[in-house]
Amino acid sequence: MAWFNGLVLFVIIWWTALFAVLPFGTRPVAEPDSATGWRGAPAQAHIGRKLLITTAVSLVIWGICFAVISSDWLSFRTGVLALPKD
Repeated sequence: MAWFNGLVLFVIIWWTALFAVLPFGTRPVAEPDSATGWRGAPAQAHIGRKLLITTAVSLVIWGICFAVISSDWLSFRTGVLALPKD
């Protein structure tokens, strides 16, 4: 895999993991707005911790994807998935 393809794959995995991690541990504010009842943004979002968790999860998933793509285990050139030769 070329470096640019690896980078693009990592960014896609990172954004997907971020949206999966964002809701964890999020609690609404205790007191809603008296006029509208709207609770708004969470009291403590812990964005920095979520970004670190997202990066760690993304690195693991990217590593697995890199290993599968780089190996001949899943290939269209050899093995069961090989395209027929002319």
